[in-house]
Amino acid sequence: MTSSRSSLHTTPRVSRRSFVVGSTAAAALAFTPVLRAQTKEFRIGLITPAGHSWNRAAVQFGEALMKESGGRFSATVFHSGQLGNESAMMQQLQSGALDMGWIQAAELGSRVATVAAINAPYLVRSTASVAKLVKTPTALKLLDVLPRETGTIGLGWGITGMRSVFSSKDLNSSADLKGLKLRINPTPVYRDFYQSLGAAPTPIPTPQVFDAMANGQVDALEADIEFSWNARFDKVSKVILQMNALFMPFAPLVSGRVWASLPDKDKELIRGLVQKSLDAQIGEIASTEPGLLEKFKATGIAMKSEPLANVEASIKAFDQLWLPKSPAIAELRKVGATL
Repeated sequence: MTSSRSSLHTTPRVSRRSFVVGSTAAAALAFTPVLRAQTKEFRIGLITPAGHSWNRAAVQFGEALMKESGGRFSATVFHSGQLGNESAMMQQLQSGALDMGWIQAAELGSRVATVAAINAPYLVRSTASVAKLVKTPTALKLLDVLPRETGTIGLGWGITGMRSVFSSKDLNSSADLKGLKLRINPTPVYRDFYQSLGAAPTPIPTPQVFDAMANGQVDALEADIEFSWNARFDKVSKVILQMNALFMPFAPLVSGRVWASLPDKDKELIRGLVQKSLDAQIGEIASTEPGLLEKFKATGIAMKSEPLANVEASIKAFDQLWLPKSPAIAELRKVGATL
């Protein structure tokens, strides 16, 4: 007969302190990978300077992202091409080395002809209409090809105002551009448009544009009003010709590799906050441009406007060349005509 003591099942004695410490350690091990997966610093690259509206919008997005994510996400903005030009940043986005880039439509259009449609001349005739056009389904649909063609995700459009021509020679209309060396943004759309007007498009890096005008390397340049006022192109020009033909949007892009690693809830958060920052940027450009034009007038520089009679001929010449490559131009023109 065995004793009752020997028949009892016994377990090692565990102190309360050992239990608490062991449980805490196990919980920490289980929780740490979750925290690591949800915490991220987004690196954002731009070519615009710190004071530019695009850069301010990127900073605003980063601040909102940190706040709304409870500190899980943060963003560092690298302005003024600190990470390279836009071509270099696109390569970094494709590899996942760069998380986000706020990239001009000119760069995207040089890679994907269908996206170049947003740069076509005379889609609209005012900055107020630009602000509306880039929010339409037709304009946003242009971004749908980016994942396949560039390995990036486009989250919307931001804008500049309508671009004007600043000239060291007298201008009354686009007819006077014939034969002039004109500094342009080196996108195929701009090149073909200004060549059709008889100008000699001359790509020059942005930081060198002011000096190029001052020393006569080019006769004229084209740029948006915000950038032109900040650069004070009036000091090297006699006249501003308001073409009301072109504008340069940009698209906040996310690396496809980075995007794929995010849960849907975080993708939704990022999309929403980017859209808020774009809405603010677009509203700022539309509301401040009239005041900047008044500042230019106050300097005494001559200001001219492109006659409406010249527009139809310019559209016909451009569309004959570009519609076969970018059919979306036709639909954008229809939408623009209603704005």
